[in-house]
Order: sequence, then C-alpha cells, then structure tokens
Amino acid sequence: MPHLLFKVAACVRLALLAGAPISALVWPVETLAGRNPCDQAAERAASATGVPVDVLRTVTRVETGRKRGGEMQPWPWAVNVSGEGYWFDDEDAALAFAFRQHKNGVRNFDVGCFQINYRWHGDAFVSIEDMFDPEANALYAARFLAELHHEFGEWEGAAGAYHSRTKEFADRYKVRFRQVHNALEPPLVADLGSRQRSPASAGSLIGASLGGRRMPGSVVAMPDAHAAFIPFD
Repeated sequence: MPHLLFKVAACVRLALLAGAPISALVWPVETLAGRNPCDQAAERAASATGVPVDVLRTVTRVETGRKRGGEMQPWPWAVNVSGEGYWFDDEDAALAFAFRQHKNGVRNFDVGCFQINYRWHGDAFVSIEDMFDPEANALYAARFLAELHHEFGEWEGAAGAYHSRTKEFADRYKVRFRQVHNALEPPLVADLGSRQRSPASAGSLIGASLGGRRMPGSVVAMPDAHAAFIPFD
C-alpha cells in the first residue's frame, strides 16, 4: 500500500493537472470514525469537489459494497471485467488480476472503490495501480459525478448516468442507489432530487464523448477472489 503522503501527492498532482485550484484541495474535513479507505477517500473527494459525501458513499457501496459486521461496506480491491465482478482480499491480488487482464488484451474492466472503467477513463491515470488508489479513484469519480450533476440537475440522475447512458440500466441503478442512500448511517446531506445545489468547480477531467459505462453483470467466483456485490440485476 502506498504511503499516505504518496497518496496525497498523487491526488494533488491529478487535481492540478485537471486545473483544480489549490483552495479546492485544502478544504478541511472531519473524517468519520471507523471508515474504511473508500469512505475516507470519499470524504476527501467531497471536500475537494463539493459533491455531497453521502452521494459518494452511496455510489461506492452500490459499486463494490458487501456486508461486513452487519453493515454494508465498500471495498477498494474490486475488479469488474466485461460485466463479471470480483473482489480480492488485498491490493496485490487485485493488481495481479487486473494486470493479467491487461496483458491478455482486455480493456473493458472497472477497478477500485468507484469502479472506474479502464477503457473509457484509463488515460486520466498514470497507471492501473494509480487507478486502484482510493484517493485518486474517488477524486476522479467525484469529478465525473459533478459533471453529470451539471448535466442532469440532480444527484440520482447523475448516479444513473455514472453507471450507464442506457435508460434501462440507468433506471435500475437509480433504484439501487436510492435504496443504499436511504440505508446510510448519518450524515445524509444531499437532496437527491435537488436542482439547486451545484458542486464546486474544481476543473474538468471528463471528456464529452466517453459514452456509457458497463452494463450490470453476473458474478463469477475465482480461487483467489470473492463475488462482488452487484445486486441490481
């Protein structure tokens, strides 16, 4: 696992390349006690972009969540390959799997807390390893959601488009998004239907012609992996 200072430096580098003002990176945030790396990264990304923290916490749970200790928790070492989801016990196993896919010519795979798709978004990262970094993964997802919120005017619609531009799959995702959002522990700050709140401008990372994200897929077990949480099929 990279040292925290390396993570922060990588996050700052990514944001500066995107044109983010320094002030967007130093907005103080009170980290919620007991959160895992995906939630911690979500909190920092929320501070940097203005995307509500509960929107980010919801998306990471819909993308990678699993029950741990009776509570739904996101997981950073998750990979989805062409609609087939896997989560791994540690970063090394997840990286090894992703590297094997890439070596075999696969490009349609999603990684990390927010399941960023390599085919559509990989060019925004230094490496596959960088894509797995919870801080960089969350910051990119937050910027994507901010642009989608600007387009759709509300967070539920932004979340649906984050998953897919195909209405059928976006609508299905929105249902799951609302279910998970309603089940979150406090704080809940986002009005999912609001057209009033706009996230802070912190630079654009997303091109206009990225197209849709992956369709929901089946879950396939592997010897060194466990089934990812993809319940909205």
